[in-house]
Amino acid sequence: MTSNTSRTLLVTLLGAFARRTGDWMPIKGIVSLLDELGIDESSTRTGVSRLKKRGWLTPEKQFGKSGYRLTDLAKASLEAGDTYIWHSRQPADLAEGWCIATFSVPEQQRAKRHLLRSRLASLGFGNVGQGVWIAPARMAPEAIAVIDGLELTDNTNLLIGRHAGGQDLTRMARESWDLDGIDAGYREFIARHRPGFERLVRGHGDEVPPRDAFVHYVRALDDWRVLPKRDPGLPRELLQKDWAGDPATALIEEIVTRLEGAAFSFVKDAIAV
Repeated sequence: MTSNTSRTLLVTLLGAFARRTGDWMPIKGIVSLLDELGIDESSTRTGVSRLKKRGWLTPEKQFGKSGYRLTDLAKASLEAGDTYIWHSRQPADLAEGWCIATFSVPEQQRAKRHLLRSRLASLGFGNVGQGVWIAPARMAPEAIAVIDGLELTDNTNLLIGRHAGGQDLTRMARESWDLDGIDAGYREFIARHRPGFERLVRGHGDEVPPRDAFVHYVRALDDWRVLPKRDPGLPRELLQKDWAGDPATALIEEIVTRLEGAAFSFVKDAIAV
């Protein structure tokens, strides 16, 4: 897991709070909040400028303050991210079967072929072989949307079915996904955030100082949001018994439950100045 950066922390800040402050935040407040996370003003403004160029932010003044409003593109992207962050990690039901995508995209469309591979991987598909990808059956609607969006419908087949024989499913899963790497990411998340969170709660109970709650909450959320995107949510039967996704999920849920309210209180005070 990489350290928090100005770019990722800015996106995490906007995703966690800007939609709860009328889709708008003053630039002074954004700079102040990221400063609490160790990000200097220059880096923050550079990050804001990049998001503006990507079509995520549009300048807008409110109450005499210069600030930025989330665009429809930003809100749609953040909402899509919410789906992965909070729901995709749930294990699939083995009885529901599998979605298998096969495709043959001509060399003249290699850019689209690369995009298709990348987007299937981001949905949690594993690569079984050349041009053959697999995921739990529940991912079929999203895969179809990706394929249609890239206009590769005529180059792709999507099949739903159950495993009837052949290679052991557990072996297939380990060869198609980097399960050791995903498990290691969860373990690193736990090692990085559980000790500090437990110290914070032990020291303050239900009265965690808003500033401390904000820092711990945003840093944990920033690290967490990449993990479920890597996790295909495979059936529990195919995972090792001590799969770290379970305690990691319990930890982030507890962090959100205990710290989110105080963190948001800190944000509201910061952007009101």
